[in-house]
Amino acid sequence: MTDRTSSVMLNRLRAVEWVGDRDHVLARVMSRRVLMREYLRRAALWAREYAVESAWPFFDATEYVDPGFRLSPEAVAELEVYLGRVPGPELRETCAGAVRLAVMRERNPAVLPDLPDLYEPLVLFYERGGEFVRDDAGGLDLTGVSFRPGTPQGNLATPPFQALDGTVLDALDARGRVSYYAHCAADGNRVLLVRRRVVRGGRHDEVFGPDLRWEPTDRLPETAEAIASAGLVLLDEIAAAGLIGDAVYRCTGRPVSRS
Repeated sequence: MTDRTSSVMLNRLRAVEWVGDRDHVLARVMSRRVLMREYLRRAALWAREYAVESAWPFFDATEYVDPGFRLSPEAVAELEVYLGRVPGPELRETCAGAVRLAVMRERNPAVLPDLPDLYEPLVLFYERGGEFVRDDAGGLDLTGVSFRPGTPQGNLATPPFQALDGTVLDALDARGRVSYYAHCAADGNRVLLVRRRVVRGGRHDEVFGPDLRWEPTDRLPETAEAIASAGLVLLDEIAAAGLIGDAVYRCTGRPVSRS
């Protein structure tokens, strides 16, 4: 394959287990849900940029960026062989788009819009558990969680998720029903992230500690009213992921965005 970047992206996709171990996939439900939400948001941005909302959400953006763009013959041949093993037309379309966009970015970055990388959240989603499928009602079954994709306009309002880092994604995954809360530290310079997990009726309260792990805590009062009175603010997954990303940056100095 003569296109170096197409080889890198294709090798990532080749490593995906499209139908993997169910327990392994279920253990990553939360991070996969956040990654899919971010992909749908980015796809809405790209669809709006090229006025192709009818193609949203799973499409090959390079067809609209530069209709005359072509991979090398060797890259086309390798990609076609790989796509023959990918289940489902929407998976094949986005895998092809990811490979082609990577090459387009290397060859002629000036042709691309000033938008976040379209396919990175979706490729990470694939790497963390394989396929998604459509259910009979048009929803997305991510294995362990299902939701409707909505509309391009609706997804434009989704808060961005920039912290595409393995440590952040791993920290989002947990068993049970999870609620996140933010609390200002005593020094006023840090925001502490705490969560409550309910697993089979059992409650587990945890704080995201300086060693980038969840540790038991007694900072969460028992009732919702007491939580609010204590100054704790309820967060969604995206906001929680942002605080985790901030903690990773403070501890390691490495950027957490791969957008």
